Amino acid sequence: MTVSFRRTVPVLRVFDKTKAHEFYVNYLGCAVDWEHRFAAGMPAYTQVSRGALVLHLSEHHGDGTPGSAVYIELDGVRELHTELLGKNYPYLKPGLEEDEIGLSVTLLDPFGNQLRLSQPAD
Repeated sequence: MTVSFRRTVPVLRVFDKTKAHEFYVNYLGCAVDWEHRFAAGMPAYTQVSRGALVLHLSEHHGDGTPGSAVYIELDGVRELHTELLGKNYPYLKPGLEEDEIGLSVTLLDPFGNQLRLSQPAD
């Protein structure tokens, strides 16, 4: 059988599912696809997505390192920037940056993880 990678899904460490969903669902516009707990009161492991963007958010010790960075390529970064600025999220008002790589918006989640949303230059 030939090796064929299907997709990459980053696992980001979070400390509070409610705070994580406030950022990833209410602010970034992702949907909660599913949630898993081994038992009531145990840490949550959640998948969120928006289109082709899929992320796993884990409250489990040892899953991911707080302060990780994820580079995400997309089309429509200007529109996303406008959408995010229009939300009443008190903890973040991101800028729109342009460099030799392209146009980007960098978001910092409540746990120090960075999402680098970039539309590469043509």
